[in-house]
Amino acid sequence: PRRPARWPRPGVGRCKCSFWFAVAHDILGVFIMMVGVFGGLIIHDLFIYAGAIIIFLSLIWWVFWYAGNIDVPPEELEDDVGKMKLKNRRISQVVRRVSSGIRNSFRKSGRPFREDPAATAPDVALSTIYDSTIASSSNELVREPLSV
Repeated sequence: PRRPARWPRPGVGRCKCSFWFAVAHDILGVFIMMVGVFGGLIIHDLFIYAGAIIIFLSLIWWVFWYAGNIDVPPEELEDDVGKMKLKNRRISQVVRRVSSGIRNSFRKSGRPFREDPAATAPDVALSTIYDSTIASSSNELVREPLSV
């Protein structure tokens, strides 16, 4: 079995379409820019800017062409999901044990993670559009129907 040749590939590589789009945009951009420079038109600046923009947009096609021709060895393309190296697996197990131990120590001590909001809530007075005031504290809950 013959192995495929590495870079440089003969010709334009695998992404011929992106290559020819990039070349076409470059040629068109240079042509439009030269018409603006040497054409003697009143709106020469429009042609110069339009040509520069087209050349700039050709960079997108050049990036596609270059990225499509990058060769990656099959060894590097292996799926790493579930195939962690033994050294990394040991480290992750140690981190998991330490973090679960810290989490369990908080649970066993009886300390809550958050304070009880009802214990520290201030008294609130609510007023309706009928000017009746309802006093409410954190210990007693009053439910009034709301009509819109």
